[in-house]
Amino acid sequence: MKNIFKSTRFKIVLSAAALLLAGMLLAAVNGSGATAQSSVLGTIFYPAHYVASKLSEGLDHVFKNASGESRYEEEMNSLRLQISQLQSQLADYNDIKNENELYKEFLDIKEENPDYTFTECTVTARDSADVYGSFTLDKGSASGIEKGDAVLYGQQLIGVVDKVYPTYSVCITILDPDFSCSAYEIVSGETSYVTGDSGLAADGTTKFANLTADSSVAYGSVICTAGIGGSFPRGLVIGTVTETKEEEVNISTYAVVQPGVDISSVSSCFVLTGFSPDGE
Repeated sequence: MKNIFKSTRFKIVLSAAALLLAGMLLAAVNGSGATAQSSVLGTIFYPAHYVASKLSEGLDHVFKNASGESRYEEEMNSLRLQISQLQSQLADYNDIKNENELYKEFLDIKEENPDYTFTECTVTARDSADVYGSFTLDKGSASGIEKGDAVLYGQQLIGVVDKVYPTYSVCITILDPDFSCSAYEIVSGETSYVTGDSGLAADGTTKFANLTADSSVAYGSVICTAGIGGSFPRGLVIGTVTETKEEEVNISTYAVVQPGVDISSVSSCFVLTGFSPDGE
């Protein structure tokens, strides 16, 4: 320990400290006056003063930049909040627009078919494991819904009630192979049936099956329910033909039908709980 105080390095540091102290005392005594001694000391201490001044300026610059960055971050956060609010308003607008279109179509079909009775429903869940897009509705038998009731989005048939509980029900879509209904092409009147197909469901399409080789069904043909059997009324829109193909297992052909609505995005619908059958 004693060797430290006797070392050359310690003596140099001590001398520098003494010089700094002397300079401070001299500056305090002389005030603003300039003497030869103070000039000499000023020359000696100028480098230290310069470094201290630059350090001070640097710190001011850093703090100003930090303050500017803080304001920039606040402005960015404010803009992000505004964008989020606008996106939410746009989503609400689209929901309202879709609901208005749904209700307009519903009123049209109700005016054309006063015997129809409906129950309005909301889609509360979807089975993510079901490639055919089955979904759950918030109404059940307590609201008059029964197994086999048609599920509509406006004038579009999108599925059928498969399971019914007092307060909710489960529906399969027209993409499901378990779904089947009589159908016809509105121009030619050609009649067959529509059913889901595992090979088409991934594309969101279904099948107008068992057509003859000379069928007039072609691209753009509109397919509707035929009402045969009394399960569904006649005239509910199923979709539009996008192409025709030959079956691999027999000599018949079939038409690929694109539903009029994206079933996977439907959030509300109507269940047809009553109608007067006009089929067979």
